[in-house]
Amino acid sequence: MTGSRGRRILLGAAAPVGALLVSVIITSVLLVTTGHSPIDAFGAMIDALERPRIILGTINQSAIYYLAAIAVAIGFKMNLFNIGVDGQYRLAAMLSAAVAGAAWMSALPGFLRIIITLLVAMAVGAAWAGIAALLKVTRGVSEVISTIMLNAIATFVIAYLLTPQRLAVQEGNNISTPKITEGGQLGVIFFEGSTTPLYSLVALAGLVGVLYALMLSRTVFGFSIKATGLSESAAIASGISVKKMIVSAMLLSGAVAGLIGMPELLNGSAASYSLNFPTGIGFTGIAIALLGRNHPVGMVFSALLWAALDSSANALQGVGVPRELVTIMQGIIVLSVVVAYEFVRRYRLTLEAKDVARALAARSKPAPAAEPASGVGS
Repeated sequence: MTGSRGRRILLGAAAPVGALLVSVIITSVLLVTTGHSPIDAFGAMIDALERPRIILGTINQSAIYYLAAIAVAIGFKMNLFNIGVDGQYRLAAMLSAAVAGAAWMSALPGFLRIIITLLVAMAVGAAWAGIAALLKVTRGVSEVISTIMLNAIATFVIAYLLTPQRLAVQEGNNISTPKITEGGQLGVIFFEGSTTPLYSLVALAGLVGVLYALMLSRTVFGFSIKATGLSESAAIASGISVKKMIVSAMLLSGAVAGLIGMPELLNGSAASYSLNFPTGIGFTGIAIALLGRNHPVGMVFSALLWAALDSSANALQGVGVPRELVTIMQGIIVLSVVVAYEFVRRYRLTLEAKDVARALAARSKPAPAAEPASGVGS
C-alpha cells in the first residue's frame, strides 16, 4: 500500500517537473538560435529573485494568482470550464471599489467597511457567474460560450459605469472610482531593506486555499462536486441533483473570483479601480490550475512559479534578452504540462494493468499439495 501511494506521488510530481524541464530546454534552444546566452538569461532571473523587493512582489502576485486558480479549479472539479473568471473579478473589483469609496462608507467602522467591500465583491462575482449557470441548467447553453461572452459584456459594463457621470471621478487624465479613504483599506507589512510591502490579504488567499481543501476532502458538498464531475449519470443514480450542483459550483467559483482583485484594491497603493487595474488574471488562473492539477497545494507552487517568472522578467533586459521570453516560457510550460499529464496518465494505466495482471496470475496459481501425515508407529 505504501509503495503504491509513493508511486502515485511520484507520478503526480513527474508531469509538472517534466513540463518545467522541457520548457527550460526549449527556451534555451530559442535563446541560442537568437544569439543569446541561456546561462546569462536564467542567471539574471535567478539573481533578480534574490532581491527582497522582488521576493515580496512575487508573494503578493502569487496570492492573487492563487485565488484565480482556485476560482477556476472549483469549476474544473465539476467539469465546468468557467472561462469568465476574468470578467467576474474585474466587474466585482469595480463595483466593490465604488461602494468602498462611497461617502456614506466613511461613517462606518473600518472593520465593517472591509467586510462590506469583500461581501460586495463576492456577491457580484457570484451573480455574474450565476448568469452562465442559469443559462446552462435552463437552456443547455455551454458555459464556455456564455462565460466568454459575459467577459466581453463585463468589459462594456465597466466602461459604461466608469465615467464621471456615474460611478467614477476624474483627476487630471485619470478616471477611477472614488479613493478609498483611511480606514477602508487593510494594512501592509514592511520589511527592512525593501520598499515593497507584503500584502496582508496574502492570508486571505491562504484561508481560501484551506477552505477549498477542506471542502473537497471533508464535506458532502465537495464529494458531490467531484462525483458529478467524474460521472453525471452515476451522480444522478446516487441521488445528486446535477443542476443544483452546477449552479452551486458556478456561484462558488464566481464568489472566489470576486476576491481576486481585493489584494490590489485593499492593499495596493491605488486604493481605487481605474483603467490601469490589472486584467487577464482570470486566464492566468486557468494555466495555474492546469499546472497545479486543481490541487490546493499543487496550485500554490504553480502560482509561485508563475509569479516568479513575471517578477524576474524585467531582469532579462539587463542582459539584452527581450522580456517577452518569459511569456514564451509560460506558454511552453502550459503546452508541455498538457502533454506530460497525458503521458503520465497512460503510463499510470499501463502500470495499473500490470498490477491487475500480476494479482490475477497469483490467484490462479494452484495451491501446493499437502504432504501426507506420517504415522506414529511407522
